Amino acid sequence: MNKIFTFLAVSNRYKHLIGGFIVAALAGSFYAAIYAAAVAASCLELKDRLYGNPWDWIDWIDWLCTLLGGIVAAIVLHLIVF
Repeated sequence: MNKIFTFLAVSNRYKHLIGGFIVAALAGSFYAAIYAAAVAASCLELKDRLYGNPWDWIDWIDWLCTLLGGIVAAIVLHLIVF
């Protein structure tokens, strides 16, 4: 359990999960939720580049965490609606 908390604490990954969940939860459908989470994740990575941060593999993990939060919200939204 400690490894999970350590993983989420690096590079504020828990914020990526929460942000992806919130953005996707506000979408109207299952596919729109996933699309919105992917766009939000990409915008966050673009922001990092514009602030001059160098490329590293952690950025892909952050992108995937944001998308994972969106996928969870899309599944919850799909289960509630149907």
